[in-house]
Amino acid sequence: MDTEARHMERDLSSDPADGAEEGSRSTHVPGGPAASMSWGKTVSLGMFCTVALLLFSTFVLQPFLIPSGSMQPTLRVGDRVLVNKLAYRFGSEPLRGDVVVFDGTGSFVQETGSEGNAVAALLQGAAASLGLAEPAGSDFVKRVVGVGGDRVVCCDKRGRLEVNGAPVDEEYLHPGDRPSGVAFDIVVPDGKLWMMGDHRSNSRDSRDHLGQPGGGMVPVERVIGRVDWLGWPLGRLGSLGGTDAFTGIRPADGDHG
Repeated sequence: MDTEARHMERDLSSDPADGAEEGSRSTHVPGGPAASMSWGKTVSLGMFCTVALLLFSTFVLQPFLIPSGSMQPTLRVGDRVLVNKLAYRFGSEPLRGDVVVFDGTGSFVQETGSEGNAVAALLQGAAASLGLAEPAGSDFVKRVVGVGGDRVVCCDKRGRLEVNGAPVDEEYLHPGDRPSGVAFDIVVPDGKLWMMGDHRSNSRDSRDHLGQPGGGMVPVERVIGRVDWLGWPLGRLGSLGGTDAFTGIRPADGDHG
């Protein structure tokens, strides 16, 4: 009898434990509500970060992928530069020697109506704003050589560019390049800019649009921002060096006869 009682006690005592173990297992089902909430938070956080980056890129600092060699050796194909969009927001205007990104619509490219897939254009624009894709076909990066009122001439007897009668020693030019293979003598209207690439033999710039409406001059309001930093590749990371080429150039005196 005692033996049978002990067996019965052992069987009864094991039942609750087994039930508890089963109950414990049933409360940890993968893919439940907690997992769904985690995924939802992740997606929301990702969307928030993307929107924040786009806003920052739109109004403050925009990555810009260099698509061509027109600014070599200063900028190389595939470089990611950071464009300071606040540089000219508070009354300042581009200066001679500044490297800027601008919208060439109406000056470097003809104005056209909206065409193509709007969704694809939106996605491409967003990717370009983050430096993940090439910029729009109307966006360019060049160096400011002449500002409103300047008389820019090429070339003097030593083959140098002249601004307001003073020669410019352009140390940033691509090795072997001349200041220009095309002679010109222009006066920059107020509110406009004369733009040239550093790789003069491989740059389509203001010189190529002399005979077109606008004469190759870029309106100041079309400037997107100033290139202040190199963000990629890591070996070239840092601020973009300035130039002393235009130091001492006197302002235009209005006498261009």
